[in-house]
Amino acid sequence: YNEYKSYLRLARTFSMSSKPFEHLPSSVVPVNYVLRLHPDLDKYTFAGRESIEVNIKENVNVIKMNSAEIEVQSAKFVSDAAEVKPTSVDTNAEMETLTLTFPQNLPIGTGNVVLEFTGVLNDKLRGFYRSAYTDSNGDKKKIAVTQFESTDARRAFPCWDEPSFKATFDVTLVSDTTSVALSNMPVINEEVKGELKETTYDRTPIMSTYLVAFVVGEFDYVEATDVNGVLVRVYTPLGKKISGEFALNVAVKTLPFYAEYFEIQYPLPKLDLIAIPHLSFGAMENWGLVTYRETALLVDPQNTSSNTKQWVALVVGHELAHMWFGNLVTMKWWTHLWLNEGFASWIEYLCVDHCFPDWNIWIQYINMDFKRALQLDALDTSHPIEVPVKHPEEIDEIFDAISYCKGNSVIRMLHNWLGPEPFRQGLAHYLNKHQYKNAVTEQLWESLEQTSQKPVNKVMSTWTSKMGYPMLSVSVTENANAVTLQVKQQKFCANGDNKSDFEWMVPITVITQSNKTPQTFLLDKREDSFVLEGCAAGDWIKVNPEQIGLFRVQYNQDLLSRLLPAIKNRTLSAADRLGIQEDLFALAKAGYCGTSDLLTLMEAYENEREYVVLNSININFGELVSLYSHLPCITQFKAMRRKIFSKILPDVGWEKKDTDGHTDALLRNMLIGTLGKREDKQGLDKCNELFND
Repeated sequence: YNEYKSYLRLARTFSMSSKPFEHLPSSVVPVNYVLRLHPDLDKYTFAGRESIEVNIKENVNVIKMNSAEIEVQSAKFVSDAAEVKPTSVDTNAEMETLTLTFPQNLPIGTGNVVLEFTGVLNDKLRGFYRSAYTDSNGDKKKIAVTQFESTDARRAFPCWDEPSFKATFDVTLVSDTTSVALSNMPVINEEVKGELKETTYDRTPIMSTYLVAFVVGEFDYVEATDVNGVLVRVYTPLGKKISGEFALNVAVKTLPFYAEYFEIQYPLPKLDLIAIPHLSFGAMENWGLVTYRETALLVDPQNTSSNTKQWVALVVGHELAHMWFGNLVTMKWWTHLWLNEGFASWIEYLCVDHCFPDWNIWIQYINMDFKRALQLDALDTSHPIEVPVKHPEEIDEIFDAISYCKGNSVIRMLHNWLGPEPFRQGLAHYLNKHQYKNAVTEQLWESLEQTSQKPVNKVMSTWTSKMGYPMLSVSVTENANAVTLQVKQQKFCANGDNKSDFEWMVPITVITQSNKTPQTFLLDKREDSFVLEGCAAGDWIKVNPEQIGLFRVQYNQDLLSRLLPAIKNRTLSAADRLGIQEDLFALAKAGYCGTSDLLTLMEAYENEREYVVLNSININFGELVSLYSHLPCITQFKAMRRKIFSKILPDVGWEKKDTDGHTDALLRNMLIGTLGKREDKQGLDKCNELFND
């Protein structure tokens, strides 16, 4: 899910220009756009007209805005005092600006910039572009669609294309009468003129240009109304509307969940989700008109796998979170985009857990986003999650899987440290205080500090400003009066070569054999010790229960050996069994411990039954086999792997059962594939038997 940028968009990064960047001047700011667009799906062009209400704050005779690949036919400035035509209309293709120069200073106050222009429905998956699909009859259906994030609204109409220049939008689309024409808001008027129709939409709330959207084409849809009266539609290619039912079900559950969680009703009267054949992102959170790749929205009720349904639910949950966090309150500049995406990438799991509690989604999170964050951020090529963006073209370079995965992992750790309710209250305070405005990361920290009374900004700055994360080496001292946990931090490096002396402020949670209630401590120095309440001598001690803290744990031999029986009899939770194995594998791979320690641990998983844990073991075993494939011990590695997995398959079965849960199909698929590839005789015999039948 974290492949947010397509290879096409990544290619833009490698061709970045070294041109200097300047923000648009704030002497003239937009208030409202009245925008009319007529896309021609035969010629792949569009014609536009806009009247932009602006507020002129200073004595200026120049108005500068963004425009790219747009040809301006006419321009003028209209106010109560006069109508003035510019002496020059200058476009700068490199800077992507349009500059209107007038013969004298414009009157301070409100006026309107009126422009007529044309453009191309491009094939670059950015701006206002063309797409198409083939229906069940083999007919090609053309589409005009938009993708404006980060800086491509300027390819559809001249505008102030920076997130801080918020305005309202009155949109009108001209299209064929056979087409569906959609924008952010509901239709307030539709007039047919021959073979064309003119569709006008209600005025949007104040919003950033990158969230504006239009789609014109032929679609089916399914619809429902959520418990708060919001009309939700899922648009699909013709003949596929049944494939939109699952996403519709998720959406009508998700909107009320977020409305209650954020203490703010969904701000718009409708929500459309639409499947687009060609989209540069997995999905895009346009306010009220969310676009998705078909694979991220459509679910065939007969043939779609459990894994794909899970993916669709997560993507829907992610994009709808942005209706509040990102759209209602928007980052002031792209430096803070990590917070928008990191937050949405975390709360999508909270949403899916609400909609589908039987999916056990949080343990799968550990093996997806959390694991990815730990892997990538341990490399020398990593970077901090908050990096100053000096030029918009840096956005695709900076915001990658590290930013998304580490970003949501840090948010998850913060949520646990503050507590679910203080965290939720802080979010609600932040959104209510800054709604319809722009904000920066520190303003969220201020709200969370207010509701939690904890030093959020001080702690979080150590996680957002530096690359990497710590490894905590833990040991205990025990006497008649107390059990004390000693903790020492150092930077974890995938190559084992730590040259950093940076210290994190680390929220640490601990459970013990005698006290399953989590105890939380804040490690704010290189090394410290903490007394464990209710812990008996000889107890197993689990640091970082449920794998919430973004760090690796290195137990000494004594503490690791105490955990083995709790793994074998599955006293520890599945998330903890997963985390212990993941941490020790990473430590062994980096050279912080021996492979023999890892193999001893693996033997404790002979009774494991949880899909996510077994899948992790399978992947890690695969890496071990690759590393040791040239050594005689490879036979023993393969045998150990077969021993763990062959015991489980008879219970899971070879064929789908009516009693299967969400992960049973995933587990069955993994087991059959693994045993077949690992030359398990019983498994291969069964495969041959089924094939011959």
